[in-house]
Amino acid sequence: MTDAMSGLEVGKRAPHFTLRDQNGADVSLTDHLGRRNVLLVFYPWAFSGICTGELTEIRDDLGRFVSEDVQVLTISCDAMFSLRAYADRDGYFFPLLSDFWPHGEVARAYGVFDEKAGVARRGTFLIDRDGVIRWSLVTGIGDRRDFSGYHTAMSHA
Repeated sequence: MTDAMSGLEVGKRAPHFTLRDQNGADVSLTDHLGRRNVLLVFYPWAFSGICTGELTEIRDDLGRFVSEDVQVLTISCDAMFSLRAYADRDGYFFPLLSDFWPHGEVARAYGVFDEKAGVARRGTFLIDRDGVIRWSLVTGIGDRRDFSGYHTAMSHA
């Protein structure tokens, strides 16, 4: 059983999904399996301070998050059009996926949906090419995540 704050456990198979990105294109986890690792980054709200800081960290250090070996996919429960405005405003050129409808379905599958707030907690999952979770970190809605564990996990992958 998964602890409500911890999300899915390391070693578990990552649930498959297909969501729309900020440009309206369908993006599936299976698009990357077999070819790349995937860093899945759930965040609560577009345009909020902590979320913007985290996505800006990814944008500003993109080479440490996206390469031939890894693709970053970010997910929130915001609508696709909000994500497009957010990406345009802040220059996010990596996928911002909308888990808007059915509301929070993918966040629930990963064990990071906060029922009370109606948004995803800050869940971060490194999924290998075989679709297995190799590293994870889940923090509360108001707690900024530390990506250093991801960088350590990638250096040992």
